[in-house]
Amino acid sequence: MRAPRAVADVRALPRTVFGHRALMWWGTMGFIVIEGTTLFICAMAYFYLRRNNFTTWPPEHIYRPALVIPTIQALLMLVSIIPMRWVDRHSSRMDIRGVRSGLLICSGLILIMCVLRIFEFQALKVRWDTSAYGSVAWAVVFTHTTLLVLEAAETLAITALMFSPTVEERDLSGVSDNALYWYFLTGVWIPLYIAVYLSPYFM
Repeated sequence: MRAPRAVADVRALPRTVFGHRALMWWGTMGFIVIEGTTLFICAMAYFYLRRNNFTTWPPEHIYRPALVIPTIQALLMLVSIIPMRWVDRHSSRMDIRGVRSGLLICSGLILIMCVLRIFEFQALKVRWDTSAYGSVAWAVVFTHTTLLVLEAAETLAITALMFSPTVEERDLSGVSDNALYWYFLTGVWIPLYIAVYLSPYFM
C-alpha cells in the first residue's frame, strides 16, 4: 500500500477564530435570518389587518396601549448593547476578566427585560382572543418573547461557563456569537415597539 501523503500543514492555523471564520457564526446568522423572517411576517400581518379590515386602530372600544413600560423596555434594550459590546471586544482580546464582568451586567439586564416583558403584555390593554387586532399584537410580542427567553437562557449559561474552572479559549468565540444574537434581539425590537405600541397613536 502507498504511504499516506500530507497535502497541507495546518499546525500554524489558529485554534480559536471569530466572526465569519467561525462555523458557529454562520449558524447564528442562520437563526437570525429565520427568526427575522418570522418577525417580519408578524409585523406585515399587523399592518395588513390595519389597512384592510378596520377604520380605526385599535378598533372601537379597545384602548390604545400603555407606553411607560414598553418605552422603558425599548430604552433598556438599546442601553444593553453597550455592556454587550464590551463583552464582545474583550472576548476577541481573550480577556476573560473583562468578559466575566460584562456578562454579569448583561445577565442582570436580560432578567430585567424578561420581567418587563410580562408587563408589556398587560400594556397592550387587550386580550389575544378579543379581536384580530389583539391576536396580531400579541403575536408580534409573543414571537419576540420566545427569542428573548432563549437569549436569556443562553446568556446565563455562557456566564456560568465563563466562571467554570474548565473554561477554554475556544469558548470565548461562543461569547462573541452570543453578542451577535444580542444585537439582533435588541435592535429588532425597536421597530416592533414602534409598530405595536406607538403606531396606534398616529395611524
